[in-house]
Amino acid sequence: MSFDPRSLERLKELGRSLPEPIAPPQQNKDRPLKATEKRHRIETEDNPERLFQELMKASSDGTVPEHLMARLKEAERHVATQNKAKAKAQVQALPSSQPLSRQPLRGGQGKTTRPSRPKVAAGSEEESLYVAFGQLLLEDDEDCV
Repeated sequence: MSFDPRSLERLKELGRSLPEPIAPPQQNKDRPLKATEKRHRIETEDNPERLFQELMKASSDGTVPEHLMARLKEAERHVATQNKAKAKAQVQALPSSQPLSRQPLRGGQGKTTRPSRPKVAAGSEEESLYVAFGQLLLEDDEDCV
């Protein structure tokens, strides 16, 4: 971009006569908060249980706006992901008691492990329910083959 000679001279004169730097604007305490600034515990809480409690405290009739429900669901997903990662790390840290040839096959090629039976009293209703459930699982396995 080019300037005519007169405008260029005027700009140089203004540049020489500029006053001291302008002081930064003072913080106005009455100004509204920006959207990026956190204002309430609802916005800062990461624990889904505490977040839910805060949402219920803030709501007079128990309704919660969609964006806050989405935030609650995201917090729940985050905690579930962390719990899965911890469980997976614990399982991987345990030494394997089975030889490698007896390890379950990945890719759905079949099961090589037997379910462990819970310790329940023989003849109890809990045992009969467990047996019935086991039979249903076996029937379902036969259908898949």
